[in-house]
This record gives sequence, C-alpha cells and structure tokens, in this order.
Amino acid sequence: MQTRRLGNSSLELTTIGFGSWAIGGGDWSFGWGDQDEREAIDAIIAAVDLGINWIDTAAVYGGGASEALVGQALRELGPSRRPIVATKCGRVMREDRAIDKVLKRDSIIAECEASLQRLGIDCIDLYQMHWPEPDCDIEEGWQTLVDLKQQGKVREIGVSNHSVAQLARLQAIHPVASLQPPYSLLTTEIEKEILPYCAEHKVGVVCYSPMYKGLLTGKFSLERAANLPQNDHRSRDPRFQPPQIEAHLGLIDCLKPMAARHGRSMAELAIAWVLRRPEVTSAIVGARRPSQVAEIVKAGDWVLTDEELETIEQLRSGHQQALRMGF
Repeated sequence: MQTRRLGNSSLELTTIGFGSWAIGGGDWSFGWGDQDEREAIDAIIAAVDLGINWIDTAAVYGGGASEALVGQALRELGPSRRPIVATKCGRVMREDRAIDKVLKRDSIIAECEASLQRLGIDCIDLYQMHWPEPDCDIEEGWQTLVDLKQQGKVREIGVSNHSVAQLARLQAIHPVASLQPPYSLLTTEIEKEILPYCAEHKVGVVCYSPMYKGLLTGKFSLERAANLPQNDHRSRDPRFQPPQIEAHLGLIDCLKPMAARHGRSMAELAIAWVLRRPEVTSAIVGARRPSQVAEIVKAGDWVLTDEELETIEQLRSGHQQALRMGF
C-alpha cells in the first residue's frame, strides 16, 4: 500500500489507517454495540499483516477500552512490527459514564500518562486534541501538547474537528501536524475552507468515517438500520433514519455498478473517492473483525478516473437535491 507524508511531520502513513472507535464496545454514549475483544485484537493484527502501518484510537472510546485492546494487539505484534499509534485527549469519561469536555493542562497530562500505560508504549506517535471544546481553552490544551512533545512523551501533535479559525489560533503557538475531520460522500463540508487551508499550511489530513459509520459499505438496508441495537449510537443518528436513509441508499444503489465493473466493493469506492484529494494523507477505516479489514485494504491504491469522478459528482448532485426535497 502506498504511503503519504503527514503534513510537515516526520510520519509516513499508509493511505488507509485502522480506526478503533467501534471496538470500544457499546457501554458508552457513542458506542457501536457489543464487541468481541478477541476479534478486535485479531482485526488489528490482520490490518498490520495486510500492510496498514498506523492505528487511530482515543482515550474516550469505551472509557479506555479501545486503547487497552490496541495495547494488547501491540504486545502480540511485538516491537519489530509495531505500527504507528495515534490517540486523542480532551474527552474524559466519568465513573457514571458521562463525558466531560476538558482541555486543562493537568487533565491532558493525566490523560497522556493513562494512554501511554494502556497502550504499553513509551511515546505516542501522534497525539491529537479530540474536540475544540471548550473553545476558550484550546490554546492551553495545545500548549500542553507542545510541552509533551518537548518532553518526548509524544512525537507529533495534531487536532481533530477544528475549524480554520481555530487552526490559525493554534498555528501561532506551534505548527499543527494534522487535522482529523469527518469526510465522506455524505459529508463534504471540509472541501470549502478546511482542505484549501490545510494544503496552504502543510497540515496533514487524516479523515474519519469515510464510509460514514458503515452506511457506505453497501451492506446496509432499511431493515438493518431499523434494527440497530440501543447501545449502537447509529440508532440515534438521523442519517440512519427516514427520510434521510432512503436517499442515502438510493445513491449507494446507483454507485454499486461502478464498483462492480472493477470487481470492487462499494466500501472500496467510498474510500477511493476520499483519497482522490491530494490534501488527504490517509482515510481512517474502522473494523471490528479481520474479515472487514480484508474487504477494504485494497482501496488504498485504487485511483478513480476523471470520467468516474464526474459521474459520481452527478449522482451526488441528484442525491443532495433529493435530501433538500425531503425525499
């Protein structure tokens, strides 16, 4: 699989990264339902075996559950096969499972130490502020990450879900290595301002949810969406509910033949479409079992033709119109 340099950082990432949000289980407000821990560890190992060289996680995913599973996978892989590890701070889960938004210095330092322990590593390769909340504290949080980098606790520092204005505030303190925004066929807001800014300032982009939480895999149906368990946060996501889901499934049905002509899956097409942008370093693709990794890993090298991209844009335009009309 090809690699791309992450902005001005020292990191070379494969165009697909392993996303570990879903393996955090269902025992928190943004969970994905019950998770078999052995399958999660095997999925990470399979990703490395298939050429993926980095893993994205966060302290808040399952209140540390995701990081702990990543740490176990790292131990089984051993030092010689250890992938690049990215994690995040700024969301703190309380004992009652409620989530606090904290960017204070002492809290971030404590989060970093806890993440290092769960992951079983001495240095986090990419440490990211998860959300710019509270906004008034982003400078304090960012300066703390700068200090952790200088101390050797982390190698590179970036952010997730920040706006252009917020990025500019942080750049005045220390260069931002990366931004992690949502980006997919269904969520294209970053194309207007964020991607041009990142290109100009050499900020790497590692986008999450390129398959929009599994909806763009081509395996969803109205019935499956209606029967998502209560501990799967997608059951409360408007994009998985009428009238939006009908429009989304209509777009997917139109795109599937294009993927099929190449002997590819809808999931691969969705990922390849995201990677068409030169500003995007890598797409973070979640997986909960080894078979899911095998299905998407080839997408990292698929280059869509200009004609195919034009067709996709025409279909997306019709899809947006359908949404505006309430389908």
